[in-house]
Amino acid sequence: MLIIEMLKSVFLGIVEGITEWLPVSSTGHLILFNEFMNNEGSFLNSDLYIYVIQLGAILAVVTHFFHKLNPFAPSKSVQEKKDTWQMWFKVIAACIPAAVAGLLLNDYMENFENWQVVSAALIIYGIAFIVIEKMNKKTTITSINDLSYKNAVAIGLFQVLSIIPGTSRSGSTILGGMLLGTSRSVAAEFSFFLAIPIMFGVSALKIATYEGIINWVLLGIGMVVSYAVSMLAIRFLMNFVKKHSFSSFGWYRIALAIVVILYFTVIR
Repeated sequence: MLIIEMLKSVFLGIVEGITEWLPVSSTGHLILFNEFMNNEGSFLNSDLYIYVIQLGAILAVVTHFFHKLNPFAPSKSVQEKKDTWQMWFKVIAACIPAAVAGLLLNDYMENFENWQVVSAALIIYGIAFIVIEKMNKKTTITSINDLSYKNAVAIGLFQVLSIIPGTSRSGSTILGGMLLGTSRSVAAEFSFFLAIPIMFGVSALKIATYEGIINWVLLGIGMVVSYAVSMLAIRFLMNFVKKHSFSSFGWYRIALAIVVILYFTVIR
């Protein structure tokens, strides 16, 4: 049984690594795949596993963007170091709304973890991506350095919506950024950076409040796999947004929602 659980954790780590950075909702996918694999009662289906496994993906961001995130890099000029600190201050400011909402709503998150909420969120955000891309809104912010604190906090308010499974944390912040006039690459990159303090905070909160026995082996496997896969997913998305819109992810979300609805209403 342990071997089977370990293989399942490998699979979920792959799912997490791919979906954490694409605007398709990693939490929603983990909830759905746990249902498909009949993991009810398993540690793999626990609130702690579903959220803490994301730390592996977060560490991939730190690795991939280490130079850009590091304000102490010797190769950076004084101005570049100052810009890096400013970027971090914007990230922290943008994380405050989600941090407050997460603390207030932590005990209620499990109430939203069902296929009805996930499928509805997939459809709503899928339509939003398609509509916003068709609006062809003018890009006025082409660098995080050009992002004001006001806009950073506004993006942070969009991040609050990601508390609902199926919305996608990256999807919420990318949509918010694009509505405010950021380029796709800036919206994606800033979304990545916002995940660092938020997911470390969420993971610490989940571990501190978890009442069951933590299976560190399964959690560790999932995190390592999600880290490795995330390294590839991040590179893919950053290259993808340079040449393509997010509309394809919108259509994917709608198609997935239809599959979910059919599964739970007809097949199951």
